[in-house]
Amino acid sequence: MTYVVMENCIRCKYTDCVEVCPVDAFREGPNFLVIDPEDCIDCDVCVPECPAEAILPEDDVPIDQRVFIEINAELAAMWPVITQKKPQLPDAEEWNGVEGKVQYLER
Repeated sequence: MTYVVMENCIRCKYTDCVEVCPVDAFREGPNFLVIDPEDCIDCDVCVPECPAEAILPEDDVPIDQRVFIEINAELAAMWPVITQKKPQLPDAEEWNGVEGKVQYLER
């Protein structure tokens, strides 16, 4: 099992989670983070750090968010590793909690 970054991260991209990851499993895209399923060790330390509550264990991902299991794996193979906290996107507060953001995912 791995952990998955879900839709609520899109256009927020809080990076609190990346600093606590002991295996540098996070990858950074333009407006979204993903977890590399090959590197994730299922330690759970990232979950409480996410202000957007956008990270869950794969087995707990709701049905309407299951597409993000594939998205994380796909984009993790392309995006660079991120290990240090950066400022969230400028309008992150406005986007936090907005549903239907998958259309805004920048690959």
